[in-house]
Amino acid sequence: MSSNKNTVQQYIDGFNQSDHALILACLTDDVEWLMPGAFHLVGKDAFDKEIENDAFAGSPTVRITRMTEENEVVIAEGTVRVAWKAGGFLDAVFCDVFEMENARIRRLITYLVTLKDRGSEPPPSGA
Repeated sequence: MSSNKNTVQQYIDGFNQSDHALILACLTDDVEWLMPGAFHLVGKDAFDKEIENDAFAGSPTVRITRMTEENEVVIAEGTVRVAWKAGGFLDAVFCDVFEMENARIRRLITYLVTLKDRGSEPPPSGA
C-alpha cells in the first residue's frame, strides 16, 4: 500500500475510533474539507470541531469498499453507519477525494448520499 493510501486508511481508522489525534495527524495544517452543499472548512481547528457531530451517539462504522490513487490524489468509496442520539441510524455511502501533500491530506472533498430505509419503500411496480 502506498504512503498516501496508508494515510487515508489511518484517517478512516481514526474516525472509527473517534480518535481526534490520529485523524489530525493525517492532515496538513492548512487542510481544507469541502462537502458540497453542506460546508467548507479550512484549518485543523475547524476540521477538529467537525469530527464528532453532536447529533450522533458513539463512533461511526466507516468501511472503505474501494480506494484508488493517481498523481497525489486518493479516491475512497465506502459506507458509513452511525447512531442518531434521537434514535435510529444514519446509513450512507460516500466518495471522498483526498488531495495529498507529503503523505498528508491537504484537501478533502466529501460526497455523501444518505440511504433510504429500504423497508419503507413500496415494492417496484410489477413485483
